[in-house]
Amino acid sequence: MRTDLIRKTVLTAAGVAATAGGIAGPALAAHAAPTQGTSASMQADRKSHGERELNVRYEAQPNFYYCGPAATRNALSVQGKDIDVDAMAKEMGTTEAGTNSINDITPVLNKETGKKDAYRSVEIRDSKADRKQTDKLRTDIVRTIDDGRAVVANIAGTTTDTDGTTHSFEGGHYISVIGYTNGGKTVTIADSANPDQASYRISVDNLADWIATRGYSAAA
Repeated sequence: MRTDLIRKTVLTAAGVAATAGGIAGPALAAHAAPTQGTSASMQADRKSHGERELNVRYEAQPNFYYCGPAATRNALSVQGKDIDVDAMAKEMGTTEAGTNSINDITPVLNKETGKKDAYRSVEIRDSKADRKQTDKLRTDIVRTIDDGRAVVANIAGTTTDTDGTTHSFEGGHYISVIGYTNGGKTVTIADSANPDQASYRISVDNLADWIATRGYSAAA
């Protein structure tokens, strides 16, 4: 079911040009050939002292508007699945305007996981996440990853990772969350936009605010 609160991810060519200094750089890099085995995102599955990171067979998105299918493909790769992004794009209704909302991602995750209720869509309705919403996101990420699956999130705006690098997608974007440390207070992102920044870590607080007004797909 669609909602007005989970806003459409708009990634038209005009939109890319209009957001110089934002999505323009990553979008251009996204035209690079798919990259597998990127060392930054291919860390061993591990679980100890409140941390776990899943093995991702990373691929960059093949064009500027395939972030939804590419994020879903990377998320499903942790389950050992290898699904064609073109087929997923068709299922999601992806066009050059992007993928409409997280509600188009969740059914595909369920279908490919093999359980109709494996994933559910969760909204963060406000323009900035409150403590309850952030805590729920952290709990959902930990539970999903502990179950051996990745989270897919629809984000928009600008955030800063734990290394101080800025990531800006003013027109909207989809990412995979494939790990956590410190009990989920810091999370690992697999980002299909730019193979040079295939993986990075951000605080769950920053992620919650990045998702705000949109949503994410996590274990039901």
